[in-house]
Amino acid sequence: MLKPEPVHPPKFTPAVTGAASGIEPAQHWERIRVRLREEIGEDVYSSWFARLELDRAGAETVYLSVPTRFLKSWIQGHYVDRLSDMWREETGLARKVDVAVRSAAVRSQPLKASQPRAMVAEAPREVRSSGQSQAATPAPAAANTVTPFPAPSASAAHAAPSDVAAGSPLDPRLTFETFVLGKSNTLAHAAARQVAEAAAGAAPIFNPLYLHAPVGLGKTHLLQAVAWAGASRGRRVVYLTAERFMYGFVAALKSHAAIAFKDALRSIDTLLIDDLQFLTGKNMQQEFCHTLNALMDAGRQVIVAADRPPSELDALEDRVRSRLAGGLVVELAPLEEDLRLQILKARAAALAEQHQGFSVPVPVLELLARNVGQSGRDLDGALNKLLACNRLTGEPVTLEMAETAVRDLIRPADPKRVRVEDILRVVAKHYNVTRADILSQRRTANVVKPRQIAMYLAKSLTLRSLPEIGRRFGGRDHTTVLHAVRKIDGLIASDRTLADEIESLKRLVNE
Repeated sequence: MLKPEPVHPPKFTPAVTGAASGIEPAQHWERIRVRLREEIGEDVYSSWFARLELDRAGAETVYLSVPTRFLKSWIQGHYVDRLSDMWREETGLARKVDVAVRSAAVRSQPLKASQPRAMVAEAPREVRSSGQSQAATPAPAAANTVTPFPAPSASAAHAAPSDVAAGSPLDPRLTFETFVLGKSNTLAHAAARQVAEAAAGAAPIFNPLYLHAPVGLGKTHLLQAVAWAGASRGRRVVYLTAERFMYGFVAALKSHAAIAFKDALRSIDTLLIDDLQFLTGKNMQQEFCHTLNALMDAGRQVIVAADRPPSELDALEDRVRSRLAGGLVVELAPLEEDLRLQILKARAAALAEQHQGFSVPVPVLELLARNVGQSGRDLDGALNKLLACNRLTGEPVTLEMAETAVRDLIRPADPKRVRVEDILRVVAKHYNVTRADILSQRRTANVVKPRQIAMYLAKSLTLRSLPEIGRRFGGRDHTTVLHAVRKIDGLIASDRTLADEIESLKRLVNE
């Protein structure tokens, strides 16, 4: 997993504190994030707000940042007023919220060196030495493997489609050498590595390779590691976020260069698409599907990452989901405690190299591994909090100091994310019917009851809307789902045996 970026004290230096409480803006922000997560739910928070960060708090404005213009536009259009209200409620001071796009120029320096972020541009003429550390020293530009990628600017909106098709920025630290292995990510790592190390011209083994997991578990790390490794072996590799793909396609249409855009993407060896859940729009999905088919039919490798499996990407058309599910689908599970501890040790050591005198004792790392979140970003946030407290107050990092500093980051373990597929599997097995029976149009009593119970559980245990649940149950109308939910609710109130049966099914689904 990625080592943490350094936290510089100015980022946490309060310009104005809330209600003269002495609480730093960073602490206010962490509390607001917790409230926001509880208010909108884990799925929505992970998709849209997990990468929203506090840059600084001024006298009249709170400055937040996100990594992409797409996220900025969505948050400004839907939640900026709510964020302003939450900041006022938390601090007692009314401030405007400004959301900006982070760029390589304003982000913290890389851990090992200060190389610019880069994108894969063309196949290299030399293979990089295997003894060279990819994390510390990316391939030289002379080898034509990568080219510097400048920070986004206002002129980026007028970039040529061919530039967009060249790829999104790559981080030189995200390589296989810096990826920390554990039980939860071994299969995904092995599959990605095998794909990356295939010789140029070799037929793909897993195509497409589809990686899915919630945020912060290493999907982007693996995709970019594949990009670096593939390019070093002579492959023409392009790494694109879904946002970048959409932007490139729209820009190509506006500049009447759609054919050039398509040709540029379909002439490569390996296409890597990140955050596919953000791919929206019928025309955009059709173009992606055509590109996917063209590359796979030509024997080219495609790797996709998203925050959920293909079957749960309801915004995508059935034919796209079917094509994605036809390859190898691998889930990166939440990090187990041992793996979290390994990641913390590696990142704490990296911070100690950059900040003289900063040291985190093993008992503190064990405390964080046990109690702070389930993702690498949660662990980064905890270490950054300790670093900020140590640097700003001069207090050494001890177990007592750590318990106080990160107590607002410690929360009960997140409940298991329940999937409709899990509900269908458990209900079908319990009532001795098949999944196909539940999704079919059959109306016999032995099928209708399990179907209605499954719909009730889907509404009770997931965050999906009635129309979404209806689509997952054979394309039924949302009124059918609503009828099923109300009927089972009524039966539970009068039938104790059924109530116990449904409680048992809930436990089975959550196991």
